[in-house]
Amino acid sequence: MSAKTYEVRTYGCQMNVHDSERLSGLLEDAGYVPAPQGADGADVVVFNTCAVRENADNRLYGNLGQLAPRKAARPGMQIAVGGCLAQKDRDTIVRKAPWVDVVFGTHNIGKLPVLLERARVQEEAQVEIAESLEAFPSTLPTRRESAYAAWVSISVGCNNTCTFCIVPALRGKEKDRRPGDILAEIEALVGEGVSEITLLGQNVNAYGSDIGDREAFSKLLRACGKIEELERVRFTSPHPRDFTDDVIAAMAETPNVMPQLHMPLQSGSDTVLKAMRRSYRQERFLGIIEKVRAAMPDAAISTDIIVGFPGETEEDFEQTLHTVRESRFAQAFTFQYSKRPGTPAATMDGQIPKEVVQARYERLVALQEEISWEENKKQVGRVLEVMVAEGEGRKDDATRRLSGRAPDNRLVHFTRPEEPVRPGDMVTVEITYAAPHHLLAEGPAQAVRRTRAGDAWEKRNAAPAEKPAGVMLGLPTIGAPAPAPAPAAGCGCD
Repeated sequence: MSAKTYEVRTYGCQMNVHDSERLSGLLEDAGYVPAPQGADGADVVVFNTCAVRENADNRLYGNLGQLAPRKAARPGMQIAVGGCLAQKDRDTIVRKAPWVDVVFGTHNIGKLPVLLERARVQEEAQVEIAESLEAFPSTLPTRRESAYAAWVSISVGCNNTCTFCIVPALRGKEKDRRPGDILAEIEALVGEGVSEITLLGQNVNAYGSDIGDREAFSKLLRACGKIEELERVRFTSPHPRDFTDDVIAAMAETPNVMPQLHMPLQSGSDTVLKAMRRSYRQERFLGIIEKVRAAMPDAAISTDIIVGFPGETEEDFEQTLHTVRESRFAQAFTFQYSKRPGTPAATMDGQIPKEVVQARYERLVALQEEISWEENKKQVGRVLEVMVAEGEGRKDDATRRLSGRAPDNRLVHFTRPEEPVRPGDMVTVEITYAAPHHLLAEGPAQAVRRTRAGDAWEKRNAAPAEKPAGVMLGLPTIGAPAPAPAPAAGCGCD
C-alpha cells in the first residue's frame, strides 16, 4: 500500500512559512509523503492561514469550496485548517465548511497528525484550539524548504498593542527560547550544510524581555558570529522602540551579520503613529537610520508602510513622504490600510475613502521606486560576492543568467560562469547595471567559490524527493528578502 500524500498551502507572514516547514515535517514523520508536483490532489490538504487581511476568510472559504467536490470524489481525503484564521474563527470554519476534518490553532500545530487520525477513526471533525503555547515549535520535526538557508525562531508571540494588528491576540504574549537552544539549532543546521540563517520573531530585538536582559539580542548576534562556517546571518523583524545602540554595534562588528536591516516605519506622522499605538516618533526612527548608516555605510535598509490609516490627513501623509525621502530605503513594502476584524483600528472614526487611499498609495510607490533606483545605481561598479539562489530569476533560463543575493540582500542577476555552480555556492561579480528592484552583472564572473552549502544542495537533489506543492512563500530560496510579499505590515507584528 502506497503512502498517503500531503500538500501544505501557506498564506501570510514568515512565521507561517516556517510553521509550514514544521507541519510538513510532522506529516512526514507520521508517514505521509509530499504530493508530486502536478498531481491531481493529495490525500491530506492543509491550509496554514493568515488573518490580517479584511478578506482573508473569503479567500479561505473560496478555496475550501473548490476542494469540496474533489473530496466527495476521493474517499479518505482529509482537509485541515490551521494558522491565525483558525485560531480566530474556530468553530465557524466547520459550520461554514462542514467537509473540513481538522481545525487547529497557532499554539498546537504539533497535534496535526493526531487530529487527522482521530477525525478518520471517529468520522467527525476535530476542532482543537489551545489558548497558550503547548511546546516551543522548534522542538517539532521540520522539513526545510532549502538545503542552504534556514529560518530559526528565537521567539513567538508579541507584547505590543498596535491598533491595526491582530497578531498578539492570535499568537499570544512573547515567549523567548533559551539562547543555548537557538545556538544548538544553528550549529546543527550548519553541520547539515546550511550557510545562511535568518533569526525570526514577531519582534526579534525585544528578545530577552522574558529574563529582563535588554542586550540579549545583541549578545545572540555576537554568538552567531562565533559559529564556524556560518557565512550569513540575517534577522526579521525588529521594532524601532527596542532597537538599541548595542544591536547596531553587534551588527557592525560581527562579520557574518549582513549589512541589511528591515525596520518597519508604518507611518512618518507622529499623530498617526500615536493612533497606531506605535511607541516611537519620526525623530526617533530617523535617528536610528542615521546611526545605522554611520556604523554601516553600505547597509541596505527596507521598511513597511501603511497608507490611509484611519484619521490620516494630507499633512500626515506628507510627513510619511518626508520620512521616506530622508531614510533612502532600498526597498519598501507598502500597503493600503485594510480593516483587520477584531482590531481597534477597524472601528476608529475617520476611515479614509478608498479613492484617497489609492491616490496616496500611488504617490508613495512612485517616490519609493525613484529612490530604490537611485540607491541601486550607487551599486554599479561594485564587486560583490553573491550567494547563488534557486529559482529567484524567472527569466534566467531565457537569458542564460543565474541569480543570487548580495550581502545586503539585493537581488543580483549575473552571467552564468563557465564552471558549474550550485545554489549555495558563492560567485564574485562586478555590477554593471541597476534597475529599481534588481542589479545586473553582465561581465564574466571574477571568482567562483564552491561551498558546503552547495554540496548540501547537490546531495539533496541527487535523489530528488518531490517538494510539497503549494507552499507559496517558501523561505530562503537562498536569502529570500527579509519580508515576503506581505509580511510585517500585513501582520502588524513589528
